[in-house]
Amino acid sequence: MKKILSLVLVSALGGALTLGAYKLFLEPENKLFVTSASSNPSILQTSNVANLLNSGEAPDFTIAAENAINAVVHVKNVSISSGQLSLQDLFSGNSTPRAQMGTGSGVIINADGYIITNNHVINNADELSVTLNNNKTYKAEIVGSDPKTDIALLKIKADEDLPFVTFADSDQAKIGEWVLAVGNPFNLTSTVTAGIISAKARDLSGTSSQSFIQTDAAVNPGNSGGALVNARGELIGINTAISSQTGSYIGYSFAVPSNIARRVIEDIMEFGNVQNGILGISGGSLNSEFADKIGVNDTEGIYVDSVVEDSGAEKAGIKKGDIIKEIDRIKVSKFADLTGHIGAKRVGDKVSLKISRDGSLKTIDVTLTRNETLTLPLVGRVKNTKQDDLKKLKASNGIKIIELDKQYAEYWKKNGVKEGAIITSINDTKINSVDDAQEAIKNKSAYEPLRIELINSNGEKERYNFR
Repeated sequence: MKKILSLVLVSALGGALTLGAYKLFLEPENKLFVTSASSNPSILQTSNVANLLNSGEAPDFTIAAENAINAVVHVKNVSISSGQLSLQDLFSGNSTPRAQMGTGSGVIINADGYIITNNHVINNADELSVTLNNNKTYKAEIVGSDPKTDIALLKIKADEDLPFVTFADSDQAKIGEWVLAVGNPFNLTSTVTAGIISAKARDLSGTSSQSFIQTDAAVNPGNSGGALVNARGELIGINTAISSQTGSYIGYSFAVPSNIARRVIEDIMEFGNVQNGILGISGGSLNSEFADKIGVNDTEGIYVDSVVEDSGAEKAGIKKGDIIKEIDRIKVSKFADLTGHIGAKRVGDKVSLKISRDGSLKTIDVTLTRNETLTLPLVGRVKNTKQDDLKKLKASNGIKIIELDKQYAEYWKKNGVKEGAIITSINDTKINSVDDAQEAIKNKSAYEPLRIELINSNGEKERYNFR
């Protein structure tokens, strides 16, 4: 019995020593700091965030969401397509027309039933219908559309005044500002998602022809044509595209700024088409690499590489080598900043440019002019001709080549074609303007060769076929 008791005591003593040694030498040190109620150490700033959220100061979107939901509609596009041939069609030799339906969103912009949406939502429609948030459905007609900006205007005849959203100035929208995306993703009507403006003047084409508002508010197929509104419920954009490898939202979405959308629909309502004004320059955004290449010290702004003949920029005195720093007091750091602002303007509108020339700043007012230039495939840039140009080469019609395509410039020059040559016909269509040329290229099938008739710099008529 004594041996057992001794063994127990020895074991207990050994365990106590082991535990004490672990506590003393091996266990990690954990210190507890107690802060009194009166202390306010800077390391406790995170508690301020919790207090802000708990105090009811978090953004409240309920009123904005309610207003926007009632002004956003569900657009259904029915198009008739031959579709794939069935076995019965093969035996009968007939092709049965089939109805295909696409859906999207739209935004009511006045009480009379005018609705703005995306061009791709209503493209190729044989029948359009619009369903309001109160479940009433109306047939819609297309007033006009602009594929370039992907904006279209619809009209419905309702039996009552309709709720609508008011336009905000999208130039005043700030990066980091809260926004709501309202639409009908996956046919889930009246869906609201929240996010912030992630970037402005975003160009997805790589050609500096676009200027989207980028947001992280969730947007999915079906949201196209819906509203992007600020916390006051004012329209700052029309949701148009997402960046995705799966076809669904993965973090970024893009909206046409409200200033551009508003100008497009106002033009459609007033003129029946879009009156695009241009500045009349070409160039690129400055950065360290580009600045070193062209030998300038500035790394911010738009470098003017060339000025279009007879454009507003040329008439105002803009020169090659100028660096555009601001337009209408808005800082310009990339070309999309410039095109986005001009996209909200019309022919005849004036813009104020702050430019850097030879190290000094100056302000120049420029009147926007109609676009009279076009980039022709394989040829280069062309513009509408003046009577003096036609008389010089004894031509009765045509458009003038002002800049040869760099890839094919040597080919043209070897054949005696230089800047100043007059293109008179494209694919047997008489050309009087760049609009005619654009239409001729648009109507050419993918398998049809490009046929160009021109008068070269020596006044000689020539014909070229490209396959």
